Amino acid sequence: MSSPLRLIVFDCDGTLVDSQHMIVAAMNHAFDAHGLEALPREQVLSIVGLSLEEAIHALVPHVEAPVRTRITESYKGAFHELRSRKDLAEPLFPGVREALDALSARGDTVLGIATGKSQRGLRHALDLHGLRDYFVTLQTADDAPSKPHPEMLLRALRETGAELHNTILVGDTSYDMAMARAAGTHAFGVDWGYHEPHQLEAAGAHLVLSDFAGLAPAADAIWTGRADGNKAAAGGA
Repeated sequence: MSSPLRLIVFDCDGTLVDSQHMIVAAMNHAFDAHGLEALPREQVLSIVGLSLEEAIHALVPHVEAPVRTRITESYKGAFHELRSRKDLAEPLFPGVREALDALSARGDTVLGIATGKSQRGLRHALDLHGLRDYFVTLQTADDAPSKPHPEMLLRALRETGAELHNTILVGDTSYDMAMARAAGTHAFGVDWGYHEPHQLEAAGAHLVLSDFAGLAPAADAIWTGRADGNKAAAGGA
């Protein structure tokens, strides 16, 4: 009898790719273009994971909708233009490629992405690092409501045919954890992203990983029933 299909869906920014410098720089440009004062770095990074429109609304809810729309377009333009700056590079987090190599080599496991990026932005990030071929499903804010709505994750399940109990969402924000919980899948947080571990736990993380080396053992513990569904050993130890 063949093993059941297992699916791991990753967030992108803050989980696979460290895009904080680009995000903050592009947001500063967009705010400046519309005469708005730049927000603190921590405040900008707190909305990473939401779709861009939802993120702008969360940052400046007092600004009229037409102006927020123009800020959104300015952010997109700034992000595109700033990609050539070496000081704003978007590197992979340590261990990403090794983890993807190991997971994709398994015959019973497929990988996907669910991100607040656009399809264009996601594909650019994946192509920049040669990661596109690792993933069989790419879910973005172009195709579904913003996190924490579960639709992106549910679309990934439909596209791959994986079952809820065999699916794990890996992300760095409370929006990711809430999305996984709403969809009914397992939720793994990571402590190297843009939300603190206590925020991830409060949003429903089954566990919080301290490095990518801990992902496969933690996933196996969930899938083989050696973890209790709420707590498991995290990290690479």
